[in-house]
This record gives sequence, structure tokens and C-alpha cells, in this order.
Amino acid sequence: MAASELYSKHARVWLPDAEEVWKSAELVRDYSPGDPTLSLQLEDGTVRPHSYPSPPLTHHTEHKIDPKTKELLPLRNPNILVGENDLTALSYLHEPAVLHNLKVRFIDSKLIYTYCGIVLVAINPYESLPIYEADIIHAYSGQNMGDMDPHIFAVAEEAYKQMARKERNQSIIVSGESGAGKTVSAKYAMRYFATVSCSSGEANVEERVLASNPIMEALGNAKTTRNDNSSRFGKYIEIGFDKKHSIIGANMRTYLLEKSRVVFQAQNERNYHIFYQLCASSHLPEFKAFKLGCAEDFHCTNQGQSPVIDGVDDAKEMCNTRKAFSLLGENSDQMEIYQILSAILHLSNVEVKEQSADRCSISPDNVHLVVFCELLGVPCEEMAHWLCHKKLKTTTETYVKPVSKTNALNGRDALAKHIYARLFSWVVNSINAALKSAGKQRSFIGVLDIYGFETFDINSFEQFCINYANEKLQQQFNMHVFKLEQEEYMKEEIPWTLIDFYDNQPCIDLIEARLGVLDLLDEECKMPKGSDDTWAQKLYNTLLRQNAHFDKPRLSNRAFIIHHFADKVRHRLFNLLLKLFEDGEKASGSPSKKSGVSGRAGPTQKDNRKTVGLQFRQSLHLLMDTLNATTPHYVRCIKPNDHKAPFTLDPVRAVQQLRACGILETIRISAAGFPSRWTYQEFFNRYRVLMKQKDALPDRKQTCKNLLEKLIQDEEKYQFGKNKIFFRAGQVAYLEKLRSDKLRLACVRIQKTIRCWLARKKYLRMRESAVTIQKHVRGHQARRYVKFLRQTSAAVIIQRNVRMWAQRRRYQRQRSAAVAIQSLWRTYTARKKYQKVCFILRNKSTVVLQKWARGWLARRRYRRALAAVVLLQSCVRRMRARKELKKLKVEARSVEHFKKLNVGMENKILQLQHKINEQHKENRELSERMSAVTKTLAADRDKQCSEIEQLRKLEQEARTKAARLPSLLEQLTFLQHELEVTRKEKDDLEEQSNIYREQTQKVSRSGLEASLQLPLLFINILNKHILEQDQQLTDIKTNNENTKQLETDLAEERSRYQSLLSEHLHLEERHKDLKEEMDFSPVRSFIHKRTDSNYSSNSSEFSQSLGSTAEAAVDLPILLKLQRRVKELEQDKQALMEQLDKKEEAQQEKAKAEKQNSVGRVELDLETLKRQELENENKKLKQDLNMLRKSLTSEHGDAAPPAPGSQPYNILLDQLSSSNEELEMRKEEVLLLRSHMVRQEALKHKVRSYMKFPHIKILTGKIMSIFPKFFNIHTLNEDGELWLAYEGLKETNRILECQMREQGHVHSEKLKKLSEEVSRLKNEKEQQQKLFAQNLLLPEDARIEASLKLEITRLTKENLELLEDGERQDKAIRKLKKQLKFYQKKVEDYEGNHEERAQVFPGPSAEEPGHRYPKPAIAELLFTPGLPAYIIFMCLRYADNVNNDQRVSDLLNSTISSIKGVIKVKGNDFEVVSFWLANTCRLMHCLKQYSGDEVYAKHNTAKQNEQCLSNFELSEYQQVFGDLSIQIYRQLIKCMEDILQPIIVASMLEHNAEQGVLGAKPTGMRKKSSLSEEGVATVEVLLQRLSLFHSTMGQHGMDPELIKQVVRQQFYIICAVTLNNLLLRKDMCSWGKGLQIRFNVWQLNEWLVERELTDCGAKDTLEPLLQAAQLLQIRKSTEADAQAICSICSALTAEQIVKLLTLYTPVNEFEERVDINFITTIKSLLKDRVESSTLMMDTKKIFSVTLQFSPSCVALETIQIPASLNLGFLSRI
Repeated sequence: MAASELYSKHARVWLPDAEEVWKSAELVRDYSPGDPTLSLQLEDGTVRPHSYPSPPLTHHTEHKIDPKTKELLPLRNPNILVGENDLTALSYLHEPAVLHNLKVRFIDSKLIYTYCGIVLVAINPYESLPIYEADIIHAYSGQNMGDMDPHIFAVAEEAYKQMARKERNQSIIVSGESGAGKTVSAKYAMRYFATVSCSSGEANVEERVLASNPIMEALGNAKTTRNDNSSRFGKYIEIGFDKKHSIIGANMRTYLLEKSRVVFQAQNERNYHIFYQLCASSHLPEFKAFKLGCAEDFHCTNQGQSPVIDGVDDAKEMCNTRKAFSLLGENSDQMEIYQILSAILHLSNVEVKEQSADRCSISPDNVHLVVFCELLGVPCEEMAHWLCHKKLKTTTETYVKPVSKTNALNGRDALAKHIYARLFSWVVNSINAALKSAGKQRSFIGVLDIYGFETFDINSFEQFCINYANEKLQQQFNMHVFKLEQEEYMKEEIPWTLIDFYDNQPCIDLIEARLGVLDLLDEECKMPKGSDDTWAQKLYNTLLRQNAHFDKPRLSNRAFIIHHFADKVRHRLFNLLLKLFEDGEKASGSPSKKSGVSGRAGPTQKDNRKTVGLQFRQSLHLLMDTLNATTPHYVRCIKPNDHKAPFTLDPVRAVQQLRACGILETIRISAAGFPSRWTYQEFFNRYRVLMKQKDALPDRKQTCKNLLEKLIQDEEKYQFGKNKIFFRAGQVAYLEKLRSDKLRLACVRIQKTIRCWLARKKYLRMRESAVTIQKHVRGHQARRYVKFLRQTSAAVIIQRNVRMWAQRRRYQRQRSAAVAIQSLWRTYTARKKYQKVCFILRNKSTVVLQKWARGWLARRRYRRALAAVVLLQSCVRRMRARKELKKLKVEARSVEHFKKLNVGMENKILQLQHKINEQHKENRELSERMSAVTKTLAADRDKQCSEIEQLRKLEQEARTKAARLPSLLEQLTFLQHELEVTRKEKDDLEEQSNIYREQTQKVSRSGLEASLQLPLLFINILNKHILEQDQQLTDIKTNNENTKQLETDLAEERSRYQSLLSEHLHLEERHKDLKEEMDFSPVRSFIHKRTDSNYSSNSSEFSQSLGSTAEAAVDLPILLKLQRRVKELEQDKQALMEQLDKKEEAQQEKAKAEKQNSVGRVELDLETLKRQELENENKKLKQDLNMLRKSLTSEHGDAAPPAPGSQPYNILLDQLSSSNEELEMRKEEVLLLRSHMVRQEALKHKVRSYMKFPHIKILTGKIMSIFPKFFNIHTLNEDGELWLAYEGLKETNRILECQMREQGHVHSEKLKKLSEEVSRLKNEKEQQQKLFAQNLLLPEDARIEASLKLEITRLTKENLELLEDGERQDKAIRKLKKQLKFYQKKVEDYEGNHEERAQVFPGPSAEEPGHRYPKPAIAELLFTPGLPAYIIFMCLRYADNVNNDQRVSDLLNSTISSIKGVIKVKGNDFEVVSFWLANTCRLMHCLKQYSGDEVYAKHNTAKQNEQCLSNFELSEYQQVFGDLSIQIYRQLIKCMEDILQPIIVASMLEHNAEQGVLGAKPTGMRKKSSLSEEGVATVEVLLQRLSLFHSTMGQHGMDPELIKQVVRQQFYIICAVTLNNLLLRKDMCSWGKGLQIRFNVWQLNEWLVERELTDCGAKDTLEPLLQAAQLLQIRKSTEADAQAICSICSALTAEQIVKLLTLYTPVNEFEERVDINFITTIKSLLKDRVESSTLMMDTKKIFSVTLQFSPSCVALETIQIPASLNLGFLSRI
């Protein structure tokens, strides 16, 4: 791509900075070729000062481009590539990218390890991290280097694996400056080797190898200004391995001990740790003779004025050092070492007095000198003399010359340094002797811990040698990196050009070549009057103009500069030659005898003397030869800052070390070639989004080629290899940019569509709302208008009526006035007339007139009243009619609307039916969950039954008292009713009489109070009872909690007991192995028999007998501790077992009823099926024979039959004979099958006595060894056939009777179902009649609606019933299919007994451990699980019957020994271990079931109780077989774990069927291990393996409860291994991987549901893994998210949650990284959580197993020994 494409607007670059080295910036405008500057905006928003004049007010920075080089600023990698495990995975490989990636990993993610190609970069965190425990070691063991996160254990595992596979020696080169963590890294690497391998031949080899570390740290480490535990020497440790790759020894070589530290320390530094440890332990009695004191009292320990290290106890460290010496076997020489070290301390305090300029003296009475001489055993006077004099030898004479005080002090210091150096060398040789093994070393792994490149203000000769060694190591590193690059290109067959890399050979030649620095130094050291000045002149004259790497300071003539690959170093010459002279003299002379420097020494002495430089050069060449002969692995340690601040990175110091250790050179070499490498499949999965569907071809290689030709025009930017695509630097970033752009466009399109849908949905909602509002507004307006019209109409009517009333009133007034006038006038006239007539008609006419007048008036009033009533009725009826009319109109309208709605009623009914179906499914799921919950609570309910019964009495009393409560309440209500009536009467009578009212109130109140006293009394009593019941319920809850706590304690105690038992048995096996190796075979057999006889006592004696036999080979203290612990546990166990048995009885009773009738039915059905099949074949053969006869007779017609000897006669005779033979064979098979059926149920006949077989032990061995062999069907004689036929008829009758009983039972069930159906139909009929009667009373519309509702209800009910029937039928079909497959398999196995199948069968005897038998292929063993256990127990019953104690003991002991031998030899075969676990448990259950104990006998039938043991009480052996079962169970778990371990991670984490958008990110040079598509492990493979385990255990007849415990352990192993790998793999912590894990966990749960194992607790063991997957998918930004995470992840520890959040890595740019502040919030929320602080789950944890008693329903009299077992010597009595 052109620069204009990459350096476009918003592109991010790195800008050089003085403080932070590099700063991130962003382009604010596009760059065009030829532009002189780049316009930048810093990422932090600041503006950098311009380096050239520019306008002062700008918001961006202008970076000037160099016109000569025209180099642009380095580009930043995409955010998706930041924080990678491998630096070579970065697209842009340069210094700022490396620094930024390391900074993000170290500070943000708290990750200290990072790969850089073949190099592991380790940054010292200055803080202890929980990443070096044993579980981490086991997690990395066996893993490929690219599969796990970077770690020192991954490098160690890679070295160990290559050594084992390629049989080539390996070396791990650990380098770095002081304080970078070299020693710790080397120590952890050696710890890894000691952990993953085990010693062979010699014990504790690994411990001795690790014990050398404290000694070397005490003698060779010291505190410096940069490091509190700095190694002041280089060491190369060769760890030797044998042919089994086990550690057998080690060897150590040291380089360049800093001897000057013995006599001089800078400010704030210390001498070697051992001196301070001695001073801190000076109060001990054994150190009193050394006359030591505080460290401040000695000159060689108080110069740095820092005698104490924070957090370090020197006295405690001294104890560790002494323990390490003792472990290495240095007890005798240890005190002598401390004595010499004490002498050095006293020597540093020897004072030299100056007598003159060239003369000095030491007082012989000097206290420290006297102690020094006493400790070393030298004369005090001679030592005082020779410290102040020197001897000069010539060819003829010897002169003794005094020296000055300065020279004497230098001589004293040289002597101290030499003594310490010789002592250090002697200790190293002693350690090597202790670590040396007599065995043959096949290979070794070397660990080199050496200084990194160093430069100080004053650089001594040690710094010169250190930098020289680093030059050699860097050259070897460059050559190795270049070689790997070249091999990769040649392997992939791509064209390549020679990569130009820095060659430091000229610098090495400057130092070690002829006339180099070391050569001139050696020459000057050999000169009699050599000095620093003369050596400096030789260097200037010889090297200044000849070598560009050598330089001279301008202002100094006693210094020189060497330009190393990392930096230039200035060496100042200050008494350098004098010190080298003295060190050389002390090295060549004896410590107790001083010798001077000879001007002309003899030739022999001259040749033997070696200078310090020559010695170091030779040792360095030897080291390089060793490294070149091995495969190197590099670890570069980085010191992040000089202040020892945890997780703080100083960019300047980090860049210096990256340049010095060669990391940037590695990056430069990688960037010069093709650093980014993809396989074709990975490239396709990642960038398939950049191609169209039609471009995806079946050939992935061609598809990738076509895509790259379209995307990248320059073909030089990539190359196609055989298996990979190689890209130049920056190309992957360009492809990531294209990919992110494509995904961004897709996201924009998706967002556009979704936003359109949301906007349309919002518009439609708004439109609907507007229509609704308009409707309501218009309705409101219409109602207001109608109201207005009504008001107007009402006003008119009111006005009309008012006017009419006014007119009428005026009219009536006028009329009344007129009438009044008329009446008055008429009255007046009438009165006059009356006065005239009244006298005449006074008597009679008056009465008549009154009668008629009154009648008329009465009739008129009646007529008016009748008219008024009629008028009122008509008005009321009219008003009601109008209301009824309106109501009818409304109903008419609603009915029409209802009819319109009825058009879609059918669809609505279907929708309702669908919803009902969904609700039914949900109800069914809830019911299943409820059934699971009820199953789990069933046990608790059974336990609480006894306690609830106690409460029933109180409950009955409460009920009797509560029964009286309704009557009281009725009385109360009756009284209240009377009170109300009284009050009403009182209100009526209140106006009449106040006195009566008061008396009534008094009477009513008194009566009410009297009537309420009794109910209140009963209520108080009931409240008391309720409180008592609450208290009892509280007590029950506390008892339940106490019971749960006891169960938890019991489980923990059981787990501890089983662990101790496993340890004990492991020691026993070890003892047996050692005895077998030491003794001869006769002795072995004798010991074996002796061990078998030790089982006659209880379990504790059994343990003691096992322990007593192991005294010779096993550590006695361990055995004694185990025995004491076992005795203590047995007492507790007995008490706990009694409680446990009581709680298990309820479950055993339920299990008994289910298993009572299931055993034997499968075999009986199969035998019946086979018999019917053979009978049908016999019938068919008879029919064929009759047809043949008919055909022969029809051919001849009426002719005579064929004569004997003719051809038709012979053919007929042959066919007849063959038919008869086949009939005989079929007859034999039928008889055999009938006899087998008879023997299965009631075969009772007498045979020879068991007394004829006295060798019980041989019999048991035969049983164990003969079970799996094939058999040939034995023919029976005629008498036997008749007897078997008779028995077969009886058995047939019995079977028919059983069938009749079954048919009767079925008939009764059918009759019951029919009666229930009839009653149900009657109820439905009654309900329908009631509904019909109700419907008749309803109106027509309501009747239609009610009928529709009724129909919907009926249809819904029918649909639900049909669904239930369908589900039941599906379950029945699935069950029948399983049974059919099972029967077919059994039939095939039975019919396959004529074929030879060579498979392994579990059961060889202990005498033949190596012999492998074929597995059973006969139906007898498959149809009778636990057959070996039953046979052994029947033999035991016979021994009990004859009352032979010795036979019982021999039989049981030999059984135990034989089973142990089988498990020991074939412990890795899951089927073998499962088989014998099932049979051992069955034998243990038989011992309990037939022991006669009432606890177990209640489960037996009457016949089984008759068969109980009568003479011996074998409860001790029940415990022994229980312990043996636990041992076999743990071996089963171990075998299962070994099988599942390789496929768990691949199936649960690595496999992802659909990559999609969540494709894998770019990886570095360390590719992950990838399997082929055919060999990849998926979840289906894991489920198949689990199904195989489950079916195998089921076929062997293992107890269901035990199978559930095994499944629970399986799921725990899956969870632990998966979660541990997830916590160690940063590339797996992403959103998409969380989705994949949740899907895999769902599949495992479905597997549990299919096998009805949901109640075994296995689902709970997967909870940590499920919560980890949820944590990867949940939002991680706000405080609410943090609280949700804390509440969801209850099964994860705080360390695991923080680790997952720290490792979370986005796979796409759309995902966001977890902010540091969010992680801090999580830590603050989790700080109060009380839990384990471990990071990893314990994969070796085994849950305690509970062997619940499971009685057998198999009748012993029906057990038959198949003929295939060849146990003819056994007979039934």
C-alpha cells in the first residue's frame, strides 16, 4: 500500500518523546508524498512545543520530516492487536509497538510474561503473585507452548518435551540486569522440572536439587542498590535425566564470582547473605566458639551501613541454609564451612599499623588476628609477619621485603577474597558430589543464570567480563534466531533473501582475538613491572585505529571505551593491574603460606600460572560449546523501575533493557522478513467477511490466493507457503482495517434497518395514539354538542311550561274569580229559593237530595282517580318501553359487532390453543423441575416424619379446639345480629321512651360481654398453642441445620479417611513392589500368603498387618502416623456410620421395592424369545419334510415307491438324514434353553459334596481366572433330557400361571380405568346439563357467547389430553426402542458365542498378572450382573455351613488379594476396574444382607433369611471390603480422569464449529497446537465417552447411587480442568468463547436429563464454569454491572473473578476492554467475601464416596454357573 493510504486522516502514529520515549498521536489531515510535515494531535490532548518557528496559536503539532531519509513516524497497531501474548503477532513491529504492548500487559492486565518469538520476556513485578503453585504446574504440564498464556513453566515444559521427544539436550538461558528476577525465574524452572518428573533409583533427588538454591543464595547473593537478593555470580545447572525422563542428578558450574564484595560494599549495599546469617545466629551454643557479634562490629559487613533487609529474618534464613546442608549430606563439613566464614569476618577487622612509608606491622596480640589463626589453625606470629612482608625470588637468592600499609591492607583483602573464592568453589563441588548419581545420564536440561549487560559510572573488571559474556551470548542468540527463520522459510518453500542483522563478531574479536584487550591484559599481567598506564598505552597504540568498537576518552589517559551491541561502556583503570596481581598470587599460592611475585620465575611455574582473564575466557568458551550442543530456550528478564515499585513501568529503563537484551534485535529480524504467518484455514475463518459467498471455494488455498490478489496489489507484501501465508510487516493491520471497515458497514446497515424499523414502529404507535386521541376528542365534542342540544331543548320546554303555567294561573284566577262571583250570586239566589222551598220539603226531600248529590260526587271522584291512575301507568310504561327500546338498540349494535368479530374467531381459537400448548410445555418443564426438587426433598421429608408425628398429637388437640371456633363464631355473629335488631328497635322506640332505651342498652351490653368472654378465652388458648407450634418448628429447623452440619462434618471426615486409606494402600503397594524386587519368587509367595492370613481380625488389625509388612521399605514414621490416625478415625467412624445407616434406611426401602421384580426378567424374556424362535424353525423343518414327501409321492403317482439303492431313494435318504440331524440339534438347543430357564428359577438337585474340594484358595483363583473363557455346549444324555423336559413343562406351567396373573392384573387395571372414565363422563354430562339449563335462561347473544366459551374450553381440554397422550406415547416408544436395541444386542452376543473375539476380560488371578483374557461374550454373564460375587458368596455359605473357620478366612483373604492383584495390573482399564468395583460392592452387600442382622434382614424374603450365615460373624470383613471398594473407586476415578483429560480442553474450549464474525485473532510465531478436522475433539466426542462410561457401569450392575457419584466426579473434573485452562489462557477469555462454553454446558445438562441423572449433583459442579461464561458475556462498565457480577458469580472466588476480568480480550473492535477502575470496583465489592484464596480449582479432588446398602433380589438358588467358565469342579448342594 502507498503511504497516502496508511497515513490518512485519523491514522495513529508514535511520536518520539524525551520522558515517555514514545507518545501516541493522531493525524489531523491526510499525508501526501512530498509534504514536509505531519499534522498531529496528541492522544492526551496536549500540544507539544514546535521544534521550528511556527504560529504560536495552534491546536495541533507539526512534525518535520527528515528531507534526507524521508522516514515517516511509526504507525500504531489496531486496538484489537494490543495486549497480545506474542509480540510477533503485532502487525507493525517496531520499538514503540513492543513497548506499548508490554506496558498494556504489565500495568493493565497484570501479566508479567510475554512471548517475543522464541524469547520469553519476564518483567519483575516486585510483588508476590499466585501463579507458581503446584496446580499451575500441573496445568502447564503436557501442554504445547502456544496453547497456554506465556509463563516460565511453558518454557520449561517445552524444554522438557523436546528433550523427551527428540532426545536432545536442552538449555534455558536466563539473562537480565541485577534486580530483573533472573534467579527467581531459574529457580521456578528447576522447581517445574522437579515437580513434573520423579526420581528413579534414588529418593529425594528433586528435593536435593531444589535444596541447592538456598545454599547458593546464601553464599553467592547479596543486597545491592537495585535488588535485595542479587546473584553476584553466574551459574549453569545441568539437571540430568535417565531414559525414563526422571531426574537422577544435577551438576553446577559457576562463573565470575564477585570477590571484591567480600571486602568492599557500596553505600546501602550488603555483603553476601551468609555473613549476616552467621552474625544473627551467633547466640546459638554451636557458634559460641566463633566469637561472633553483630554485623555492625565487622569491617566487611558494615561498610554499606544497611545490615538489615526489610521483611527478611537472617536467623530464620540461617535455619533454612542449615537444613539445606543437612539434606545434601553436609552435616560433618557444615560447621567447618561456618568456621572459615567466621575467620574471614575476623580477618577483616585485623588492624595494620604504619611504621614508615614502606613499612608496617600487625600486633601478634590482636584479638581478631588471634581468633582468625585459631579458626584456621595457623601460627599467629607467621601470619602477622607475612601480612606485612613479601618474598622476592631470583634465580640465586630469596629476599624478604616489607610492604607499605596500603599494600598490606590490599594483601589482607586479597587473602580474604581468595579464601572465600576457594570456599565457594569447594561448596559447589560438594553440592555437585551430593547431586551426582550413580545411574547413567541419558540427557540433561541446563539452566543458565547469568548477568545481563551492565554499565555503571565506574565499571570494574567484573563488568568487563560480564559484557564480554553477553556479547558471546547475543551472537549465539542472533545466529539461532536467523537459523529458525531460515528453516521456516525453507520448510514452507517460499523464496527468501538474506536478512541483514547486527553481527557483533568485530566486538568479540576486539576482546578475545590475538592482540585484543584480554591478550594485552594477560601480557601486561606477566610483566614484572606492569602497570595501568603501560597497559593503557598498549591498548591505544594497538586498537585505537584498527577497530571501530574501541575508543579513547578525550580527557583521560587511563580509561577506554568499548562499543557493545547494547551501549558503549567506559572502563577506568584504577589499580586494576595491582588487584589482578594480588588475586593471581593468592590464587596460585596456598592460603596458609604467602609467596611473592618473582621477576624471573621458572618455566614450570610460568606455564602453570593462569591469569584471571584467561580463566574466564576458557570457562566462557566451554559454556558456549555446551550451549551450542543443546537446543536453547531464552528468557529475558526486565527490571521495570529502579524504585522497586510494584507494577510500575519506567519507559526509559525498559527501552534500555529491551535494546540490551536483544528483544528489539529479534523484532528487527522478524520485521525484515515475513513476521505475520497464517494457516490457510485460519486466514479464511478470520477474513471470510471480506469475500462474497460465490468466492468461497472448497480449496481454501486457492480461495485465500484469490482474495489476497484483490485486496493487496503488491505481491512482494505476501508469500504463499505450503501450509501458511506469510505477510510483511503492516499487512495484517491493513487487512484488519479492511475487515473492521466491512464489519462497520455491515453494522451501519443493520443499525439503519433496525432504526428504520424502530422509527416506523414509533410512527405507527404515534399514529395509533393520534387516532385514539382524535376519536376520544371527537366523542367528547359530540357528547358536548348533544348535551347542548338537550339543554336547549330543555330550556324551550321549560319556557313553554312556565309560560303555560303563567297563562293558566292567570286564567284560573280569572275563572276562579268569575266562579266565585257566580257561586256567590247563585248561592244568594239558591238560598232564596231554598228558603222558599225548604219549609215545604224540609223533612223528605232534603234527605233524597243529599243522597243523590253525594253519590254523584263520589262517582265523579272515582272516575277522576281512575283516569289519573291510567294516565300515570301509561306514562311509566311508556318510559320503561323507551328504556327497553334503547337497550335493545344497544344490544343489537353489540351483537352485530360481535358477529363481525366472530369472523376471525377460529384463528383466535387456534392462537389460544397454541398459547395453551406453550403454557402446557412450560407447566410440564416446571413440573419436571418440581419433581426433581421433590425427589431431593423426599429424603428430608422422610427424616422429618418421625418429628412430625410427635407434633400430630398437638395438632389433633388444636384441631379439636379449632373445631369449636366456628360454633363460637356463629354465636358471635348471632349476637351481633341481635344487637343490630335491638339497635333498630331502640331507634324506633327512642322517641317514645328514653328510660326504656337506656334499660335496653344496658341489657344488650351485659349480654354481649357475657357471650364474648368464652370465645376470647378460646382464642387466647389457640394463640398459645400456635406459639408453641412455632417454637417447635424453630426447633425442627435448628435440628435440620444441625443435621446438615453433621452430614457435612461426616462427609469431610469420610473424605479424610478415604484419602488416608488411599495413601495407606499406596504405601502398601510400594512395599510389595520393593519386596518383589528384593526377594526371590519362593520368598515372595511366602510373604504373599502371610499377608493374606492377616485379614481374620477387624479393620484396624487389617491396617496394622498391612503396615507391619511394609517396615522394610516404607518410612516408619509415616506408617505410625497413618495407623494412629486410622485408629482415631475408626472410633469416630463407627458413631457416624450408625447415624448414616439410619438416614439411609428410608432410601434403601424405596430402592428395594423398585428392584424387587426387575432382576431376571430380561434374561427370561430373551430365553423365551429364543425358545419360540427355535420351535418355529422346528415347525418349518417339519413342514418342509412333509412337502418333500408329498412332492416325491406326486412325482411317482400310483407307481411303486423307489427301490432301495436307486437315485431318488438315496436323495430322499440324504435329505431325511440331514433333516433329522438338524432336528436333533434344534432339539438339543431347545432342551438346553429350557433347562437354563428352569435353573434360573428353581433348580434343586443333589450333587457331590463340597468336601471333595478342600483347596479353597485354589478354587477362588480358578474362579477369578476362568470367568472370561469361552465354552462349548455340553451334550446331555437321554435321561437328562427327559428330566429336563419334565422340569421344562413345570416351568412352562409356572410361566403360564404368572402370565394369567399378569393378565388378571391388567384386566383389573383396565376395569378400573373404564369405571373412572364412566364417572368422568357422568360428571361431564351433569355439568353440560347445568350449563344448558343456564344458557336457556340467557338472552340469545349471551347464549352464543357462553356456547363459544364452552366450546373453547372443551377443545383446549381435549388438546391438552391429546398432548399428554402423545408425550406418553413418545416416552413409551423411546423406552421400547431402547429395550429393543438392548435385546438385539444381547441376542447378537448370545449368537456370537460361535465366533472368536479376542478382547480383554477383567479377572485374571493374582498368580498370573501379566496374562490377558478375552472379555465375556456370552449372555449368561451379561444377564447376571455380579455373578462372580454371588459364586464366591455361595462358596462362603458352604464353608459357613460346615463351620470351617480356616476356609472362610482363606477364601476371603485370597479373594481380596486376587482383586487387588487385578486392580494393580490392569488399573488403567476402565472396564476392568468398573467390573470389579461392581462385584466387590455386591459381595460386600451380600455379606451384610445374609449376616442375620435385623437392620439388613428386614429387606430379605423368607427364603433369603433362611440362607443367612449361621456360624460366623463377618462384620470385620464388611469393613475390609468397604475399604477395598473405596480403593477401587478411587482407582476408577483416576483411570477415568486419565481418559478424559486429553479431550476436555479441546472439546469444551478450543473447538468452535462456527467461527463467523468471531474468528480467531492473529497469533505470533508460537502457533497453537491444531488438530486436523478429522481428529479434532468435540463435545460430541466427550458425550460419547461419558455415555460409554455410563453404559459400562450399568452393564456391570453397579449400584445406581454409586453411578451417580461417579458421574458427579466426572462433571467436577470437566469443570475444574476447563476453568483452570480458561484462567491461564488470555485468548480464550472473550464474549464469543463464553457463548460457546454456555452451549457446551447446556449439552452436558441435556445428557444428564436423558439419563435421568439430574438429582446426582453433577449439575451443581458445573456452576463455576457456567458463571465464568456468564462473566465473559455480561456488561462490564458501570457500578450496577459490578454489583450484578458479584451477585451472579457466587461460585467463583474473588481471585478468579478478577483474573477473568483482567484476561478478558476483545476479538473484534466492537467489544470493549475492561477498564482498570471497573476491576478496582469489583475488588472493593469482593473484599469482604470469606472464601478460599486459591486461583485454580483442585483437579485432584475426589469427593468422598458413600457405599449405601443395596439388597439383592436375586435368589441364590437360581444362580447358575455357565459352562463357559469351566468351573466343573463346583457343584450345587
